[in-house]
Amino acid sequence: MGHVFHPGHEELHGVTVLVKGNAGQVWVGRYHERTARGVVMRDVAAFDAEGGESVEAWLRKQLKFGVKITHRTLVVPSSDAASIDRLVDVDPSQVR
Repeated sequence: MGHVFHPGHEELHGVTVLVKGNAGQVWVGRYHERTARGVVMRDVAAFDAEGGESVEAWLRKQLKFGVKITHRTLVVPSSDAASIDRLVDVDPSQVR
């Protein structure tokens, strides 16, 4: 187990993560906690497939320039959250 930034919180608390949804959604933001309501994130960017940009290109921008915040707080329902990974550990070419 790694260092917990804020004692009493989960290991990922405060860490920038990528959450992939079951239906192809992708969110990047600071992990806050997982509750009965879902995964709570702060300062979140949400990928918009309708924007014409690939998720790979979008992720590369988030990694290079920082998270372009579109939501101050976002709750991804637990049933929609397929995976949670540290953003620094993500290979953008592998995200679909």
